[in-house]
This record gives sequence, structure tokens and C-alpha cells, in this order.
Amino acid sequence: MIIDSHVHIGKCIGFDMKPSDVIYSMNRYGIEFSLVSNGEAAEFDHRGKKIPKRYQKSQNQVFRETIDFARQYPDQIGAAPWLKLHSELPDDEFKSLLRDNIDLVYAFKFHPFHSRVAPDDERIEPIYRLAAEYDLPIVSHTGGCEEARSIHLYNAAKKHPELNFVMVHMDLGTDNSEAIELLGKLPNLYGDTTWVSVESTLKAVRRWGSEKILFGSDNPIDGKDTYLDNGRGERSLYQAYFNEFRSMISAEDYDNIMFRNAQKLFRIKVR
Repeated sequence: MIIDSHVHIGKCIGFDMKPSDVIYSMNRYGIEFSLVSNGEAAEFDHRGKKIPKRYQKSQNQVFRETIDFARQYPDQIGAAPWLKLHSELPDDEFKSLLRDNIDLVYAFKFHPFHSRVAPDDERIEPIYRLAAEYDLPIVSHTGGCEEARSIHLYNAAKKHPELNFVMVHMDLGTDNSEAIELLGKLPNLYGDTTWVSVESTLKAVRRWGSEKILFGSDNPIDGKDTYLDNGRGERSLYQAYFNEFRSMISAEDYDNIMFRNAQKLFRIKVR
């Protein structure tokens, strides 16, 4: 079994991640369940420039579209609403959507790189209170700018021991060493494999155990065959996780990373 804890939909910032591609890829490559966030909540582009308001959707609209997708495929898709940390806090409509659809919501998604707000910023404390009310983990992009450094998610996790936090990418574009070091310092802090090499994941497992890592991919960021190749015919990083990685660790450790940790953390019941 495989649970992908980091999947997207949305046409934004140069990507076109179709719900149909998510379902195709899950069926094609044997993914039982995916946690999905909608990239159309991005507030800043890749250069750190604010996206003009006329090109943005409201947080509630993005949330509704994520819920609609999960409602269509409840046995395969779970919603992880992307929070617009810079420009919006959850309002009454958001809270109503959350309450009425809590059966489909498994986490809150942060993207400090595309919001330019760090997870330990005092302005977003109301989000943590709402997450605690519904016992929802926080999955957050790490890497690419100061606000997105893993240390800021560590700070938030230390301040909020009542919540679980996942360092998506474990500091994208680095050797992952800082994030790996932080993993073992808090019981409520985890990492994921999204664009993380098998070698870095092995280092984390040997240092802290397999219970601290979840499988994630960013699917379908490179198209509907993201699990197979990078869209240019080059082998996907995730083929190593599906194949060679099995022989590098025990069967129990492999299952922990590929599905069991996500089942436990997000309380996913796969039929």
C-alpha cells in the first residue's frame, strides 16, 4: 500500500495540475490514498513577487474546490486546505466549510515560500487554534526562502505540542541536513520525501527511525506520470522509492514510510 501525503491540484504559477491527472496517476501507479491541496491559493510567485489580486482566488473558493474533489472521490482523496497566510485568516465561511466537511479534511497546508509568512509568525496563531479544535496536523513546505526554513516550523511545533507538523521537502534544494537534525528534537515533528533523495531519507531513518518520515511527491507537478518521469523522459525520483528503496530498509520500516505513518498521523481509513 502507498499513501501520498503531498499531492496538488490547481492551475497556478506555471503549473496545471488537473484532478483527472491525480486520479489517473493514482490508479496507474498503485497509490491508495492522496492528501490534496490546491495550489491556486499561492500568493507570491517563484521570485517572491506578489501575485496580482485579479489573478488570485479567495481562500474559501480554493477550499470549496478542494472539498468538491475529495467529495467526488472520498475513498481516494483527502482534503488539506491551503491557507493564504499572508492575506487571509479563516473567516466564518471557512469555518463553516470546515465544520460541514470535516469528514473529508485531514490537515491544513502551509506554503511559506508562496505566502512569505513563516510558520512561527504570531499573525497566524488563530490558525493553530482552529487546527487544535479539530485536531488537524499542519503540513508545511520548507525550503527556498527565509520564511520557509525548517527552523521556523520547528519553532511552531515546539510552541504547539498539541499539534503535529510535517516538514514537506525537509528544506527543498538543500542536503536536508538541518531538517534531519531537527526531526529528532520534537515528538510532534515529521518529515516527508517530496523531492528528497533516498540517501537523505535513509540518513533520517538511521538517525531517528522510520516513524518520523512520510511518503510525499508533489504529484502531478510534472504531469500525470510524475511518478514515472519528470516530463522530459528522465526517471522520476519516486521510482527509486517504489523499487530500490525496498531492499535498503526492513519491510516494517518501508511500510511505515510508505503508508503506516500517514495512516496514523492523519487517521486515514483506507478501505
